[in-house]
Amino acid sequence: MRKIIKNIFKFFLLLLVAGIIFIAWANYNIKKESESFISYDIADVPQAKVALLLGTGKTLNNGMPNAYFYNRIQAASELYKSGKIKYLIVSGDNSSKDYNEPEDMQIALIQNGIPRDKIIMDHAGFRTLDSVIRARDIFGQTKLIIISQKFHNERAVFLAKKNHMEAFGFNAADVNKYAGIKTNIREYFAKVKVYWDLLFGVKPKFGGEKIMVS
Repeated sequence: MRKIIKNIFKFFLLLLVAGIIFIAWANYNIKKESESFISYDIADVPQAKVALLLGTGKTLNNGMPNAYFYNRIQAASELYKSGKIKYLIVSGDNSSKDYNEPEDMQIALIQNGIPRDKIIMDHAGFRTLDSVIRARDIFGQTKLIIISQKFHNERAVFLAKKNHMEAFGFNAADVNKYAGIKTNIREYFAKVKVYWDLLFGVKPKFGGEKIMVS
């Protein structure tokens, strides 16, 4: 009996070690493969018709402003005003009546001087994968500038390239690492899930009719 218990313990220990190694490898590989295609400098960003602004809530659970949100809005506004892009797809979660990331982003962008008719809302961007794939399949874009924080852009650009898209990430300003510790920890596992999604060909939650970006 002791031998069986010992073998079971060894088995689960090996699984744990293998899991830790895979998490480390997945994070390293995604960062490595995307590092040449992301930047904080607008001068590095190629010309593109459309940029994809990835959503997040404008406030935190405690009601305080979410720096991730406002830094992304600032980055998107700067990129549009630079002339590098013509349109912005704002893609995020709109899963409940009182929570609408695309609408919040649209309002904030308009307040920053971006014309309403240059902002396209995607209300079904429930995950990064959904936002990226819908930009291709619903909005017809195979070349994108993706706007988010660096850690998020690494994953989004990697996903886009693995789905046969030309993508470059423009990094919004980072958030204090202590303020964003939960987000950073969650990101480690999100990068692992990328490989699961690719392996099993996971698709966006919702499809829909194509929307032409003229």
